[in-house]
Amino acid sequence: MYVDTVRKYSKAKLVYRAHNIENQIWWRLSLQKVDPFKKSYLRMHGRRIKNYEQQQLNLVDAISVFTPQDKATLLEYGIKVPIDILPIGLRLEKYMPDQSLTEFPSLFFLGSLDWLPNREGMEWFLDTFINDITTGDLPVKLYVAGNDIPDRFDDYEALGKVFIQGEVDDALEFVNSKSIMIVPLVSGGGMRVKIIEGMAMQKCIISTSLGAEGIHFTNGHDIIIANNREEFYTAMQKCIRDEHYCMELGRNARRLTEKEHDINVVTQNQVKFFEECCSR
Repeated sequence: MYVDTVRKYSKAKLVYRAHNIENQIWWRLSLQKVDPFKKSYLRMHGRRIKNYEQQQLNLVDAISVFTPQDKATLLEYGIKVPIDILPIGLRLEKYMPDQSLTEFPSLFFLGSLDWLPNREGMEWFLDTFINDITTGDLPVKLYVAGNDIPDRFDDYEALGKVFIQGEVDDALEFVNSKSIMIVPLVSGGGMRVKIIEGMAMQKCIISTSLGAEGIHFTNGHDIIIANNREEFYTAMQKCIRDEHYCMELGRNARRLTEKEHDINVVTQNQVKFFEECCSR
């Protein structure tokens, strides 16, 4: 909504950094709803956002997206401006794991729970596995941390088994202290910063296909993909029982971040893209 004003006062090229294709978030949320009124409302909201996105995105000079899936979607929408894929970049020297401080086995989730896809994903996970973790066949502790955790999540706490921690002082210290990251997302879009950070910290990660969208992973080598209860349960059991396997996954994940998510590599590609935009 600022494009007209910027164009009025500046001749600079305008590049839109698309973190998500917004309408997809609402459409995917609608697929999780049983209530026909909620489903209908979310779909209507998604259509309105899609129309707005299609109108606005051709007004900039170029677009950079995080994932090939997002680029393909924008091309399907008829976006005519140049689109480049620029993944998340990290200063890898900040991500120095220390295995001696890691609790094994332990499950953890880190993310803002005021974002609806995160909240619904974790509600599904807790509702599905709370009994397995507290009294069943998953001998492991679960830690949930992040901003704006709703008060109702306190009901999931179980003494010595499930810890709803809320906001943590040092996110990387928290990640380092736990061994198995879970990403049970069933809606949303784009590339997850927290997964890339977890990979950089050599974490064993169990994620849905949607959660790992845009990452050039090999299932069972860099990340474990689990899309339903049975797959998640099997993955957690294997990881809890095999520390060597977890550590190998984590090392492979770190190598992948060094190859594709080093800020120095990403920045070079971004500068090249900007130069191409300016030469048009």
